[in-house]
Amino acid sequence: MTHRTDSTYSEVRACMTIDWDVPIQMDDGLVLRADVFRPIAPGQYPVLLSYGPYAKGLAFQEGYPSAWQKMVSDHPDVPHGSSNLFQNWEVVDPEKWVPDGYVCVRVDSRGCGRSPGYVDHFSPRETDDFVACIEWAGQQGWSNGKVGLSGVSYFGINQWQVASRQPKYLSAMCIWEGAADWYRDMTHHGGILSTFWDNWYDMQVKTVQYGVGERGPKSPATGAWVCGDVTLSDSELAANRCQFGQDILSHPEDDAYHRERSAQWDKITVPFLSAGNWGGQGLHLRGNSESFMRAASKQKWLEMHGLEHWTHFYTDYGIQIQKRFFAHFLKGEANGWDQEPPVRLQVRHPHRFEERTDSNWPLPQTQWTKMYLSAHDQSLSEQPSATQGRLSFQAMGDGLSFVSAPLSLDMELTGPLAAQLKMSSSTADADVFLVLRVLTPDLREVTFAGAIDPHTPVAQGWLRASHRALDAELTRPYRPYHTHTQAQPLTPGQAVTLDVELWPTSIVIPAGHRLALSVRGRDYIYAEKTGLKLSNFKNELLGCGPFLHNDPRDRPPGVFGGETTLHFDADEQPYLLLPVIPRGRSQ
Repeated sequence: MTHRTDSTYSEVRACMTIDWDVPIQMDDGLVLRADVFRPIAPGQYPVLLSYGPYAKGLAFQEGYPSAWQKMVSDHPDVPHGSSNLFQNWEVVDPEKWVPDGYVCVRVDSRGCGRSPGYVDHFSPRETDDFVACIEWAGQQGWSNGKVGLSGVSYFGINQWQVASRQPKYLSAMCIWEGAADWYRDMTHHGGILSTFWDNWYDMQVKTVQYGVGERGPKSPATGAWVCGDVTLSDSELAANRCQFGQDILSHPEDDAYHRERSAQWDKITVPFLSAGNWGGQGLHLRGNSESFMRAASKQKWLEMHGLEHWTHFYTDYGIQIQKRFFAHFLKGEANGWDQEPPVRLQVRHPHRFEERTDSNWPLPQTQWTKMYLSAHDQSLSEQPSATQGRLSFQAMGDGLSFVSAPLSLDMELTGPLAAQLKMSSSTADADVFLVLRVLTPDLREVTFAGAIDPHTPVAQGWLRASHRALDAELTRPYRPYHTHTQAQPLTPGQAVTLDVELWPTSIVIPAGHRLALSVRGRDYIYAEKTGLKLSNFKNELLGCGPFLHNDPRDRPPGVFGGETTLHFDADEQPYLLLPVIPRGRSQ
């Protein structure tokens, strides 16, 4: 049963009606292309929509083979119950949603996949397009007028932006391991440039840009060219896209470029489920918890889990949560979701997870606990040290570590963290990299499967000393909030106070283990060599995945390659603020 009009046609397949390459016209006349998967039976159904750059025709298995193979090997529930022919990177599998009465719409964003145009990620133009796609979906004959947004990473990040516009038919959002603040979450951690986006652009966007055409892959589902039916030259392709890495580098502060690509929390009122990853240090964590704390929505839920970035969106655990949420808000089902506790946590242990719910974030029962850094023996203790002094390290080196005594009892840390340091530099600036670690009784580090890297520490935080200025209104003791609007260079040798945000974490540390805080001048390194790589990233996985801060244009040695000194004064002892959760309460 097939009806064709150019590249647009409909067919009945895999117990679905599929409309391929449906045109959606934008206000400037450009036509984007969407695939629509819907129930065979006539009717009006709720819509799950995603809009992004990864090419709707690119099979997950072909575009991201290493991620797919690991996921289905470790989690057989992911491929079970589907032909997996329509699996696409970081969006729902329609074969698991359409039978439950949903229409799944995938839109290739402007300039990507089979949609022509100029590529400019997260720009106002992209958000305009996203709004138009939501309004289009809400008015189709097969739609019940309720549009939900769904997807991982990019498909979660741009949900915050479009929700700030309050489009008419938007009824619910599920943001799975997204991010929300273009500056703080994504491009500049503590003011330090992340090289992720420049490399991501080369590996995951340019490869599927519209116009790659016959030089690119074909869809296993349709046989159509994934990147459009025209084939452009390299120079033509380059002219049709922004210089993404250079654009980010050219905006070192939180200016209009960053703000127009970030969430506007006071304008986000739609119900949402925000799911973050404890191991998502560098991208897929801070925005999920920040959204729960700051968005104006009255109906909002936070879920936090572990394992790889793409895994739980597709496991039975993740799908069941998503379906309960969307059934309530898009179908009006009285399924008890409105009584669901606001916070659901997969509390992390060294070798397992413990599911628990709670009423708020940070957790109401948190016992905020300071542990002080000592210059005398480089210890980490709840008692301030009487010793004054200074400790120095090479400003772009491995720094210093401060280690606690063995814990007498299990200790749970779940929530945001912060540290306060007093430091000086021999130059006009310095970058501080904080790494919270857990050590076994014999002082081996315990690492965890992160969102991308298999050897992730407990928590990380970053701050450029010249970006130390705080926003007094938004700063909390447990979450310093820096303005990042005007650099304040250091006077060499003159100490300043740094309040450093560490991204949230969850870990139950066994008795006998130790806690350690490393104050470094460069990225965390689990091992100098691991031999581990993923097909969609350039770099070897050494502990931080692709979220590195090593661009010499951002960290010129003449400015950042001096000596950093920590100051320990009697009236200003450096400390780490921990979210200690009492153990033994009802689970």
